[in-house]
Amino acid sequence: MPSCATDPWWPPGAAGDDPHIVIAMSGGVDSSVAAMLIKKAGYRCSALFMKNWNEPADEGSCHWEDDVADALAVCEKLDIPLNTIDLSADYWDRVFSDFLVEYGRGRTPNPDVLCNREIKFRAFIDAARTLGGDLIATGHYVRRHESVGRQYLLKGADPGKDQSYFLYTLGQAQIAASLFPVGHLEKTEVRRLAREAGLENHKKKDSTGICFIGERRFREFLGRYVNATPGPILSDAGERIGTHAGAVFYTLGQREGLGIGGVRGADAAPWFVVDKDLARNALVVAQGHDHPRLMKHTLLATDVSWVSGTPPTLPLRCTGRTRYRQAEQACEVNVADDTRICATFDRPQRAMTPGQSVVFYAGDRCLGGGIIDEVH
Repeated sequence: MPSCATDPWWPPGAAGDDPHIVIAMSGGVDSSVAAMLIKKAGYRCSALFMKNWNEPADEGSCHWEDDVADALAVCEKLDIPLNTIDLSADYWDRVFSDFLVEYGRGRTPNPDVLCNREIKFRAFIDAARTLGGDLIATGHYVRRHESVGRQYLLKGADPGKDQSYFLYTLGQAQIAASLFPVGHLEKTEVRRLAREAGLENHKKKDSTGICFIGERRFREFLGRYVNATPGPILSDAGERIGTHAGAVFYTLGQREGLGIGGVRGADAAPWFVVDKDLARNALVVAQGHDHPRLMKHTLLATDVSWVSGTPPTLPLRCTGRTRYRQAEQACEVNVADDTRICATFDRPQRAMTPGQSVVFYAGDRCLGGGIIDEVH
């Protein structure tokens, strides 16, 4: 094993002597710097590019060809062999199909959470092992800590880039098989390292949103796959004030795209979605960013996953996030029923949305989370 196994991203006992590390190369600067750090440290490594979407390319779609070209350029610069794998069928079956079902139910799913669980840290790990890999490495902004044989998932050191919210479904085996070489770095430091190493993608824009939608209008894309029927937009007083394009296209707290003009008797304040009445195919809106119908204390969550592999002792005092980049909020977690947990926040939370994830923390440690099922 290289003498520099004291690097902050290398946990003790991560693997045996001279492990083969398979790097998940996306073509972006984060995975590129992760590869550079591994190569510089002297570890035996190779890279693997995942193709996760196979829709015919059109304007605004996910241009994976450009990404694989960037990945190849980095690997040639670093003298790391690059392999590619097509996981688009797995992605469709394990991620996109669920995404469509959830939207069809009127919920707002987060496909990135499911992609990490099913593709990047399951199908990818399986593929890496077929290549003789002992460990995988990714460009995620999280940290791994190991103590007495137990794996812990910690927030990334850069609070603006921490991605633990999307990785709360990882279990002990998945974390033990993974390295996160940039998790202890700030994003500015990652770009600086890439620039100094002469990596051409050091200025490459970070990917945002959902890859398979890209720059296209979300409503137009989703309309290809989900049946939607126009219906009434109702004020919180029950008055019809507009027509929506299909309730499935909207989410709680949404302001943009409602198409509501001047409403008689109402001031000019913006309108926000406060409820989706699917039985009547109606969208309910109200004025006020923090309207009382958007502010709730309690949620019920299903499909719960704990990083430790076993549920903690409940009730549990901790902090939680109900959306990415939200400041953590104090809450108490308890058992709701046979399949769900209940999280009650000390202060009301805005627009807690069924289909999204709630993620729990104890300091820097990500404990786990679940899918929001109901809010009260």
